[in-house]
Amino acid sequence: MAINIAPKSLDTELSELLRGVANGKIQLPDFQRNWTWDDNRIKGILASLSQGYPMGAIMCLEYGNENIRFKYRTIEGVPAMGVEPDLLILDGQQRLTSMYGVAYSKNAVRTKTEKGKDVQRFYYFDINKCLDESEDRLDAIIAVPADKKLKTNFDRDIILDLSKKELEYEHEMFPINIIFDSSAREDWADGYKEYYQYNKVILDKYKKFRVEVIETITGYKLPVITLDKETPREAVCKVFENVNTGGVPLTVFELVTATYATYKFDLRKDWEKCRDIIRGKGIPLVTDIMYGVDETAFLTAITLYTTYRASSMTTCKKKDVLSLSFEDYKKNRDAVLNGYKMARAFLFSQYVFRMRDLPYTTQLIPLVAICAEIGTHMFNQPQTQKILSQWFWCGIMGEMYGGANETRYANDIEDMVAAIRGQGGQNRTINAAWFSATRLLSLQTRNSAAYKGIMALVYRESCKDFVKGTTMDIVKSMEDAPDIHHIFPEAYSESMGYKKEKWNSIINKTPLLPESNRQIGGDAPSKYSRKIIKHAQISEAELRTRVESHLINYDYFIQDDFDNYFVERAKAILTVIERAMGKKIANKASEETINAYGCSLEDTI
Repeated sequence: MAINIAPKSLDTELSELLRGVANGKIQLPDFQRNWTWDDNRIKGILASLSQGYPMGAIMCLEYGNENIRFKYRTIEGVPAMGVEPDLLILDGQQRLTSMYGVAYSKNAVRTKTEKGKDVQRFYYFDINKCLDESEDRLDAIIAVPADKKLKTNFDRDIILDLSKKELEYEHEMFPINIIFDSSAREDWADGYKEYYQYNKVILDKYKKFRVEVIETITGYKLPVITLDKETPREAVCKVFENVNTGGVPLTVFELVTATYATYKFDLRKDWEKCRDIIRGKGIPLVTDIMYGVDETAFLTAITLYTTYRASSMTTCKKKDVLSLSFEDYKKNRDAVLNGYKMARAFLFSQYVFRMRDLPYTTQLIPLVAICAEIGTHMFNQPQTQKILSQWFWCGIMGEMYGGANETRYANDIEDMVAAIRGQGGQNRTINAAWFSATRLLSLQTRNSAAYKGIMALVYRESCKDFVKGTTMDIVKSMEDAPDIHHIFPEAYSESMGYKKEKWNSIINKTPLLPESNRQIGGDAPSKYSRKIIKHAQISEAELRTRVESHLINYDYFIQDDFDNYFVERAKAILTVIERAMGKKIANKASEETINAYGCSLEDTI
């Protein structure tokens, strides 16, 4: 159902907004990131402001909704004062923080240079340049260090000193941080006029500066859009993402963190503890397999598990994650962490050992929730492992987790738990999965899930390294770090005129250790196989065993018969895919397949 919100819009004086910032009536929701504008952007907005140019609307949320209860904090530069805000800024933080620091606060502004160096600055209007129509207003804004002395030659030479009022008068530099302080502003004006002995030219100049610049700023209004405090949490998140001008979208995790903070609970610190558990910190066998799990995925897995157990509608869309109550988080967190431990063990059993070889990080969300629900005892049952394995490989080879997946996650936990418990189930991911024989030719890089999946299946066949003869199990995989290499090398294949579509496809690739790759070089298999036999001091029979463990027909390999080798390896790969998916590949003898390979792939080895 659509969410209707009715924001109010009102033109508001900048002075009123800055006053609200200063007294704590306008604050930031805690999920807002810190202020980031650099010196050049501050000058840019001052130039626009002083000329009355629009600088965009400010969007706020009325504070006080008991169902949201965001933690809040003051804008940077405003001391914490324990005041409950009237409004929380959703969009406009950078502009309001800049304006407060430059034009309202009496302290130097902490900002950065364009190269990212931390600096402190006071800002001035050069009165003469402001009134010179030939001057760009940006050039009329002068930034000086905290000591108000602009230096050069590695700070040895002072080129502008504004450290005293008399020096400000002398250089006709108006301090911008008094512009909203009427008393200080008039005192400065009186001193300026007196310094020049009330010279008529000075009096006229200041009057023109006051009318054209000062009053433009003090009378400046900008639209403030205010969302009613009853606006739903998911609507606040969506609005923030749509209007955020800071360039970094809000994450669900940050919003939930702000909500949980009202219970005096630091979700970010708790996530850091959970992350260590998920990654297996402290476990002797260290891999990076879970390093791709982020905080939002973690919350999504808890939400999926929570809604499934609620026996209503299983769902884990963004709005559902935002609605995950603190009580449900506390209640279900540990079960889901245990689910990650089981998922980790399951991945190892499927010969997926490293993060870069994991086909889909997203598929971990339903896997973890399923494991959390069935528990360790049922997870360890052989039948459970068989059911999970088929689902896992159908999802990968069917390339089912590449887009918006929340509905599939819900289907997965419902279907797999039912199947594991012997209650039937629709098996929607398994039934929808389909792999085409011609897809092998388009798998040219490790970016796709199917590519990574096939390499894992080659591992699962207990493939042995050509030189060392070691089987690529988890320990050897992590210690020796095999990589994917061409069987018929690129240089040789190009010299023979083979089609790149074939020699660069996954059919002509396999995981090998660096030493094997060095022996292969750019030579033909018949040549580099002799080098390997000599280097490794093994018999040809042993090399045959090692080569065939990679689903390679050794006779075609050793004869440099690329065409027959290529077809036979394609057949072998399709066979292990069928075995993993628990279903036949239907188009191995189709016209499309025959045209692509030059023959049917129906025969198996």
